Amino acid sequence: MDSAEDLNYPQILFQYNHGFFFSKTMFTACELGVFDLLLESEEPLSSDVIAGRLGTSTTGMERLLDTCVGLKLLRVELNSEGVFYRNTEVSNLYLAKASPKSLYHNMMYYSKTVYLCWHYLTDAVREGKNQYERAFGISSKDLFGAVYRSEEEMIKFMYGLNEIWSICGRDVIAAFDLSPFTHIYDLGGCAGGLAQECISLYPNSTVTIYDLPKVAQVAKERFIPPEEHRIMFHEGDFFTDPVPEADLYILARILHDWPDDKCMHLLEKIHKVCKPGGGVLVVETLLNEDKSGPLDTQVYSLNMLVQAEGKEKTSTEYSNLLRAAGFKEVQVKKTGKLYDAILGRK
Repeated sequence: MDSAEDLNYPQILFQYNHGFFFSKTMFTACELGVFDLLLESEEPLSSDVIAGRLGTSTTGMERLLDTCVGLKLLRVELNSEGVFYRNTEVSNLYLAKASPKSLYHNMMYYSKTVYLCWHYLTDAVREGKNQYERAFGISSKDLFGAVYRSEEEMIKFMYGLNEIWSICGRDVIAAFDLSPFTHIYDLGGCAGGLAQECISLYPNSTVTIYDLPKVAQVAKERFIPPEEHRIMFHEGDFFTDPVPEADLYILARILHDWPDDKCMHLLEKIHKVCKPGGGVLVVETLLNEDKSGPLDTQVYSLNMLVQAEGKEKTSTEYSNLLRAAGFKEVQVKKTGKLYDAILGRK
């Protein structure tokens, strides 16, 4: 068996240690508008020009750009006139704000919110609870009161979630044939990104987004065009307020926020009002059955520790919750992407 030294583990550990540097470099380039400027430019630009247009120091910008080249977020071109930079295809597609597949707002949410909570990961592990109070000086007794602690923070979260569904939404909505379900409630549907994917794929369906009043109001004003009559809104708290009858209930990135007892309460509540033959679609990132991976899901579970009250689960754990709540026919579909789908039928 090779020793740890033979396998170059010190270098691997250094790379783990540098992971923060890598992501912070990307976040900073996004925040300063590097990728937006280079997308708008019809030609590669020098570091001096980029620094001048973005109002930064030339020495700082040059180092930022070179590191982005190392991360394969930018390309560098050298000619007789000097060194010039342009976006890679990945940056044009996912990091420039103008792209329909942009993850810019998601990146900013991680940079300005998630990373501040992760600063207190050691405390979260010791205490077994989220770290909003340490990170932002606000109680998390009302979890989404902390998550939506200002309108600016709420809107940032909503844009970020919509960006996720612009990339992952079609896969989970298409995982099962949902065409028989014409009356759909999207609980915690937020800005409506998944609802829009749903009506695009199933044009005969209507989707009602059930979310907190302030979320629903912003979604109406900023995200869902008024002429889109297949998407409606129901304002309230689905844990404490009644849940109306429907054919299908979507719970996308909802159950992972909460402990099992609260998940059971919600699933039992849904089962009682769900039409016979109807169901619930759970959309989550799934752990392997032995919890050996995927690494992204393991990290998200740690994120639930620092930011929420729940955790990521295996498909069996979610299936058991659904069956215990009364959903007897449970199917799991792995999409091969970040999020998977579980359908429970009444």
